[in-house]
Amino acid sequence: MKLKYFFVIILFFGLQLTSWAQCAMCRASVENNVSNGDTSIGAGLNNGILYLFVMPYLMAAIIGFLWYRSAKKKKAKLSLR
Repeated sequence: MKLKYFFVIILFFGLQLTSWAQCAMCRASVENNVSNGDTSIGAGLNNGILYLFVMPYLMAAIIGFLWYRSAKKKKAKLSLR
């Protein structure tokens, strides 16, 4: 069991290192474009960040709703018997 947790922690930190590396590239790209007078890249990155932020919550809400509806139908079926 401890070995399983160890691998999960290693995987978690391995994924974090990859995401940290990308932040500097995005920032450099935005700074370069803003200094040249183009602000559309920054707006596009902000929209992408919001999209990535909302999607997990939206998926959790849909799964929760479907689970609730299924449990409600199951409870209604049991009460008829």
